[in-house]
Amino acid sequence: MTLHHLVPATIRKPFAKYSHGVRVEAPSDLIFCSGQLGIGPDDTIPEDAAAQAELCFANIAAILADGGMSLADVVRINAYVTDRGFMAAYMSVRDRLFPAPSPASTLMIVGGFTRAVFKIEIEVVAARSSDRVA
Repeated sequence: MTLHHLVPATIRKPFAKYSHGVRVEAPSDLIFCSGQLGIGPDDTIPEDAAAQAELCFANIAAILADGGMSLADVVRINAYVTDRGFMAAYMSVRDRLFPAPSPASTLMIVGGFTRAVFKIEIEVVAARSSDRVA
């Protein structure tokens, strides 16, 4: 599988560390990961936004591993925060976990989640070559 990170010179560069698009050459296996919240297996929810982002990505990593992939296979991230003040914490975690070339990424500010304590929710799409050994 070959990934092509798309950042055309004819449009404005990304506002942060992400690619405008990622083309995945087939044949590929795909995992579409549901949105993950910052909650541990014991139902603990940290107050800190960065700690919630860490848990979101840890949950995503576990889901991907269950499907034979890792965070290195992520081609698209959709993230949601409940306040602009949480953007920097989320982006710090994302940027550390996804060095260049970065996946395509969208960050939205939303009114809230199922419980007011949640600050961040993250969903991803991952892809890897069908013939690659997990």
